[in-house]
Amino acid sequence: MSDKARLAQEIAMATRLLVQEEIVDYSGHISSRIPGSPNILIQTATHSRAELAPDHILVVDPEGNVVEGEGKAPLEVVLHTEILRARPEVNAVLHSHPEKAIAFTMMKDTPLSIMRARAFVFASGIPTHSDPRLIRRVEQGRALAKTLGVHNAALIRAHGIVMAAESVPALFVDAVHFKENLDINMLVLQAGREPAPLTEEEIAGIDSPREFHIDKLWNYYVRRGMAAGLIPPEWNLNLS
Repeated sequence: MSDKARLAQEIAMATRLLVQEEIVDYSGHISSRIPGSPNILIQTATHSRAELAPDHILVVDPEGNVVEGEGKAPLEVVLHTEILRARPEVNAVLHSHPEKAIAFTMMKDTPLSIMRARAFVFASGIPTHSDPRLIRRVEQGRALAKTLGVHNAALIRAHGIVMAAESVPALFVDAVHFKENLDINMLVLQAGREPAPLTEEEIAGIDSPREFHIDKLWNYYVRRGMAAGLIPPEWNLNLS
């Protein structure tokens, strides 16, 4: 299997699983660099995220133009191309619209804190982009990439989130932990209690082998998806 075919399957699997986890819904998309190419993979604008297949994945150039595949790119394709342009160490980007994430952009003096140990990957900060509009123009994509900076996730006011990681499986795992962290933040606030985020010292002491953890969770979620009939068994990609 070529790198491009493998990545298309990973995007399709991760997207279906993120729908199941209520991180992606009728909108949202994952992109990935193609090794050895300036181009990226991203799904079509219109195919259902719940039934996304490798055949629905397009190849687009660094300007967001479709160069391979049938269909149009998502309206916000420049969000992906500009983040990937600004972050050469990043290979995969997610954009989605979780309601709880949006809620944190609409509350005064209520930061999204690091409340779960697995969310330590976001300890450098989760900035909020102030422009709530669709990211459709290059200058908007560049502005969002600037807000994201060196961080692994950013909120977009009244809009959603972006996340960046080294691979599609890593992006999926980080998105799961981002949601877990959102949930516990909201639970504490709903209980009427003052959040007690992890301290810098506590975060610095977290010793988690990232590659092992990503492989473990990717294997678990993909196999759970296969058992539920969400992932076709022929999409199995060297799982443990």
